[in-house]
Amino acid sequence: MNWTKSLRKSATEKLTWDNLLPSEQPVYVNSLVYSFGVFTLSSLVFCIASGIIMSAKGPLWYQTSSLGEFLRSVHYWSVQAFFFFTTMHLVGQFFMGSWREGRALTWVVGALSFAVSVIEAFTGYLSRGDFFSQWNQVQSKDAFNGAGLDGFLNILNNGQVYGLHIAVFPAILIGLVSIHLLAVRSKGVVPPYSISAKKRDEHA
Repeated sequence: MNWTKSLRKSATEKLTWDNLLPSEQPVYVNSLVYSFGVFTLSSLVFCIASGIIMSAKGPLWYQTSSLGEFLRSVHYWSVQAFFFFTTMHLVGQFFMGSWREGRALTWVVGALSFAVSVIEAFTGYLSRGDFFSQWNQVQSKDAFNGAGLDGFLNILNNGQVYGLHIAVFPAILIGLVSIHLLAVRSKGVVPPYSISAKKRDEHA
């Protein structure tokens, strides 16, 4: 069996329409801790949508017009909401042991998504163009030089930093989040420890 046929067979078995678009969920999903993932995804959509408009209009628009300043505020607060809900989601799923029952890939990809989002936020902060971002650019350049990374990225080059912020890291983040969502749909949300223990006792 070639790899394309194997991949297609695996995807067909694991990613059924019932998994991708379920009409019912277990009763424990009504708990608030299961909602943080949805809140994270919602705030990410606002981040991406506002960022696309700001990139299309340019800095002169969002720094001088009232609508541009409003959208810039939406982008800023969407990022704050994203990191708040991401942190709550990560902590909640950690204490729920979300890597259980074959969900290790879901957990690892989610953790990688958080790491990439931190770097994405860092490049966004450096792209603001004000005194604080410029000061942090100069300070972080010393850290990059000390780590031996200055040959790969010139942190004082606004074109490089802006390109990473609006193209490279968003593409990586969207890819990781998509894989994370597919993994969640494939395996389902992790049940509480009590329900998992009850199922083990029933099968014992």
